[in-house]
Amino acid sequence: MDSAVSDAAPGVTPLVQEDEPLLPWQTDPTRAPIATKIVVAGGFGVGKTTLVGSVSEITPLQTEALMTEASEGTDDLTATPGKSTTTVAMDFGRITLDDDLVLYLFGTPGQQRFWFMWDDLVRGAIGAVVLADTRRLKDCWPALDYFESCGMPYVVAVNHFDGTERYEPEDVREALTIPAHIPVMIMDARRRISVIETLLSLVGHALDETPE
Repeated sequence: MDSAVSDAAPGVTPLVQEDEPLLPWQTDPTRAPIATKIVVAGGFGVGKTTLVGSVSEITPLQTEALMTEASEGTDDLTATPGKSTTTVAMDFGRITLDDDLVLYLFGTPGQQRFWFMWDDLVRGAIGAVVLADTRRLKDCWPALDYFESCGMPYVVAVNHFDGTERYEPEDVREALTIPAHIPVMIMDARRRISVIETLLSLVGHALDETPE
């Protein structure tokens, strides 16, 4: 058994899980990976927790809490009637895109009453994925305004839900008045490959936006 597993303190999740393949930077100290922080933002119930969970190579940290009657009138469940939990702090996951590139994903809470935590969650991030739902595009406006105002690179990813009309990226761009240089894509937060394509688009966009 690998020492990274056997030497872990009781109750503490080790960096290397028994069923995970070892990566070069986990066995060779001289190959330190490039660690990059990504923020996943958007409105309530748009799929942020699903996105992080579907792509994370480690068991994701989730701060889901049951919704109670106290949230009635505050959280609009019209488009998500089956939703019974909500993120109250953040989601966290990790994905290795290359042998030497590791992305750490931080999902923000969607409700307005938790927005005060955003400044801490986005600190040090190279960019953000703003998730949108075409049934309620206005819910992503606060996230778009936030990242525009702080100058952080971002991409817009429309999470396509079953049974909803599918729109072209340029239609969404026009509806949200997204600048031409900002990538807009249609994706499925449940599909790992779809999420990876979105993350790669963000990394590329962030590199393009970095001053030389």
